[in-house]
Amino acid sequence: MANFSREEIQRALDAHRRINARADAREVGREALAEMFTEDATFIDPAWGRFTGREDIRRFMRDSMQGLDDWSFPVMWTLIDGNRVIIKHMNRLPGQRPDGTYYEVPIISTLEYAGNGKFSYEEDILNMAHLTEVIVESGWTPGPDMNFPEKVVR
Repeated sequence: MANFSREEIQRALDAHRRINARADAREVGREALAEMFTEDATFIDPAWGRFTGREDIRRFMRDSMQGLDDWSFPVMWTLIDGNRVIIKHMNRLPGQRPDGTYYEVPIISTLEYAGNGKFSYEEDILNMAHLTEVIVESGWTPGPDMNFPEKVVR
């Protein structure tokens, strides 16, 4: 495996963040992030499972994000170690508690940089029980167009 410069990895990470920001602003769909992955990349999600290949990842991102248009995913911090990137971000639901805090749950994403501005691997780790608790607390309800993992046939 080649070792890439920190600067090259940072440029790819900055591009990844720009796409996420555009998705949060509803300028593009979250599936636009698929362009950040190699053709043979692997993506592992705690609720939806494993996806292999850019087009499979694109479908996953489109299907899994449907109905979550009012959620955002702000980045808290990132770490680059060799070709690996660790991102701590939030699943942020709409609204805030009376004390001003957000209804949100942390996610840790591990990505492997593969060169040419692309990542070959991402695995997201998130406590699904905590997410369910926060959804209930917030009163958020899914719209009719939301997909649940068991509804989607791959």
